[in-house]
Amino acid sequence: MSDTPADRLAALGLSLPEAAAPVATYVATVQTGNLLVVSGQLPLVNGKLPLTGKLGGAITPEQGKDLARTCLLNVLAQVQAAVGDLGRVARVVRLGGFIACTAEFTQHASVMNGASDLAVAVFGDAGRHARSTIGVPSLPLDAPVEVEAMFEIV
Repeated sequence: MSDTPADRLAALGLSLPEAAAPVATYVATVQTGNLLVVSGQLPLVNGKLPLTGKLGGAITPEQGKDLARTCLLNVLAQVQAAVGDLGRVARVVRLGGFIACTAEFTQHASVMNGASDLAVAVFGDAGRHARSTIGVPSLPLDAPVEVEAMFEIV
């Protein structure tokens, strides 16, 4: 495994996008003490959603997992913008996932694994985290997935 989170991202063939600006009355991150809270991030790619709709409808669980991974990349972009270096992350404390889905959909956890697996790949054992995953009837812009997070920063 490479030495830094940035090295690990590069080894995965991934790079961080520009941190998205908030679209309503909130801030992207808040740091209090050594905790950094990141507001929910959609799976935007170049400012656009690659897919819209609901899991259990037009969106497959595998597509949802990929979208959750994209959400975490956007979360990490916010961390980078807030603290300047992903190497300052001592621990991923918590991830929260919101899955827009039909009433019958029950694979929320496997969708959210897209974000969780990437956190562990980037931060190793420090990427293991507490997590909640919730099915919801809709998300902003008809996004299928949204991920929020909390990090310990050094």
